[in-house]
Amino acid sequence: MPFSLRIRFGEYEVELCGTRKEVLETLNDLSALVANVSKAFEEAKRKTAPSKPLTVQVTTPSSSKPSPQSVPIPSIPPAKKCSRAVLNLLETDWGRWRPRTLPEITEALKVNAVHYPSTTLSGVLTWLVKKGKVRRWKTDSGYVYILAEAGAK
Repeated sequence: MPFSLRIRFGEYEVELCGTRKEVLETLNDLSALVANVSKAFEEAKRKTAPSKPLTVQVTTPSSSKPSPQSVPIPSIPPAKKCSRAVLNLLETDWGRWRPRTLPEITEALKVNAVHYPSTTLSGVLTWLVKKGKVRRWKTDSGYVYILAEAGAK
């Protein structure tokens, strides 16, 4: 039977999923897990943006004013399916640079002339998380998404 546990680290949240036994066994290694997760978040913050970016202004959920920083958005190849377009986007340096929110992903797809409603994108992202292709956790600005590491599920 599925079992999940969410743990919050400051502005980040990690969700452990599996059987009840697997999740509770993982908790025995909680100190090592916290160290690894903290290290991963720090590495994500240190990465730099790719060169020659396209720039757009993004509206944050907490404010209706555009963000003063420009966000680099890559060009992606055309895709027949929404899930492939999202994966193409998250496979770029932009997608690996730091976890992205749904509004950022929506805007990046629009810049690439790929238009899907946010409800469709939300459903596709949830499906990709369940398939283990994308990782998701909750922050103060909402859920963020990043490509799952190879071999991770």
